[in-house]
Amino acid sequence: MTIYSWNILYRNRRLDRVFSFIAQSDFDIFCLQEVPEYFLKRLQTLPYSIAYRTDVERLFKRDIVRNFNVILSRHPITAQGEIPHDEYWPLLPFYTRFFVRLIPSFSKVRNRGGLYADITANAVSLRIFNLHLILAHPAWRLKEFEAAMAKRDASRPTIVCGDFNTLEARHIAPLNWILGGRISDALFHRRERIRIEQRFVEHELVNALSGEITHPFSRSQLDHILVSQSLSIKHAEVLRDRMGSDHHPIRVELAPM
Repeated sequence: MTIYSWNILYRNRRLDRVFSFIAQSDFDIFCLQEVPEYFLKRLQTLPYSIAYRTDVERLFKRDIVRNFNVILSRHPITAQGEIPHDEYWPLLPFYTRFFVRLIPSFSKVRNRGGLYADITANAVSLRIFNLHLILAHPAWRLKEFEAAMAKRDASRPTIVCGDFNTLEARHIAPLNWILGGRISDALFHRRERIRIEQRFVEHELVNALSGEITHPFSRSQLDHILVSQSLSIKHAEVLRDRMGSDHHPIRVELAPM
């Protein structure tokens, strides 16, 4: 069983290449984040089962840009559900709001959320999560992750895909404070990674690409594929070609179930 996860970047100008890559890939599950609305319509033409939920609505001065989290499955999707996230904008300090308005690629956001889907592959029922955690206070990211884990089904193995926005390098950690966290979140740049890895262990999930860099600018593992300990990982890799995104696609192959 082969799983991909990829934040394709909502401003990506090479979406024709992205579409060709997805259509030609041999996958069982493909999780995508930051999917533009018009690109979602193209994905719906592919011969796969699909589940989707609004990732985020970006409120720019003259427009509202809607992005989606998408799960493509070669196997029938038997059920799906949403994981709505809290609205954090009113809780952000004034300097964060000023920063967001100052940087063109940032904006006020609303209607954020993740999703999950149930599939059956090789007679095994699985629950697949697709998450895009907030780029802001690390404590809020952890809260969103735990909200998703509350939707797990103990009777099924779990696969969790997504962009967790875990900033773990010294040069990028100040964003944790600029975007609403505490100064200590900027100073202790490895603290969030240590905490989230502890939660993976406590949830009996394996981080298949632990220690890898999936986002060159942040030099961090933002992108994750977590699998239940009952599943065996045969191969895991970060694909080099980003095809216009700021994130690398990631891929995990599981041993036969």
